[in-house]
Amino acid sequence: MLFATTRPTQQRYTLVDNEFSGQIASTGYCIFRAKIDEVLPKWILYNISSDKFNNYVEENQSGAAYPAISDTKVKAFKIPIPCPNNPEKSLEIQTEIVRILDTFTELTTELTTELSARKKQYNYYRDQLLSFEEGEVEWKAFGEVAKVQRGASPRPIAKYITEDENGVPWIKIGDTSSGSKYVNKTAQKITPEGAKKSRILKKGDFILSNSMSFGRPYILDINGAIHDGWASISDFSENLNSDYLYHYLSSNNVQNYWVSKINSGSVSNLNADLIKALLIPIPPLIEQARIVTILDKFDALTHSISEGLPREIELRQKQYEYYRDLLLSFPKPEVAA
Repeated sequence: MLFATTRPTQQRYTLVDNEFSGQIASTGYCIFRAKIDEVLPKWILYNISSDKFNNYVEENQSGAAYPAISDTKVKAFKIPIPCPNNPEKSLEIQTEIVRILDTFTELTTELTTELSARKKQYNYYRDQLLSFEEGEVEWKAFGEVAKVQRGASPRPIAKYITEDENGVPWIKIGDTSSGSKYVNKTAQKITPEGAKKSRILKKGDFILSNSMSFGRPYILDINGAIHDGWASISDFSENLNSDYLYHYLSSNNVQNYWVSKINSGSVSNLNADLIKALLIPIPPLIEQARIVTILDKFDALTHSISEGLPREIELRQKQYEYYRDLLLSFPKPEVAA
């Protein structure tokens, strides 16, 4: 079994199967070989995946910029061995606990596989429904049907951060979630004076990151202010349904277009001029609503935090972690005595 000793709290570990038997591991890994007459390889695996081990690693790693833990300290971690004076009984207990944990793991894997299939299905239908034959719909440059602007940051921003309840929500990358198309709360607020030096948006407007995770769209579910790491899209409701626009901006065609522009070196970020030049297909609003009805069902199933498969996976993962830590908890000898 391998455990990555660099950035160890990321919990990168794996059980090596026969296909890779005899291969060489880099010095960035700690290698475990189970004494199979005493302990099962998966018994070690599940103990290394536990919160107890992760807490131990966090306490014993060193280095701030590039944290790591030594092999010596990893090997010093103590795992429980049930019935140590009766190896046969010990392996029976380990086998049964591993069987139970494998069952939880397999269920989570099945759900994750199903989620992956649903995402592919959503992506397929989204791209099909948003592909139009020539002359089938009108295409317009984004700048013709919406106001596209870059955000602005008041300087120094610390001067304008406030805890006053009347402050204006200050929207940052950390306020967005990959599981939601909405921004509905922020960790910080800025003063009205600071907001005036920024870019103030209203509920229903769009924001796009123009640097990190560039091009990912979010719909504002609140009024707020954005800094210069965002681009804003507003005043489009006459021509575009906001949910239709969300699905279109999320499509592979648009995301690949942003990537091609950035990778070409012609631009260094997703600037307002580039967004304004993007061509948008504009079917009648009633057709946009029909497309949204179909795609929202797939989107809710695959991306929603509170419903659908992601929620089920989250619950199963918590259930697995609870039983893993419970089943791997044994009283220490002095406590038992």
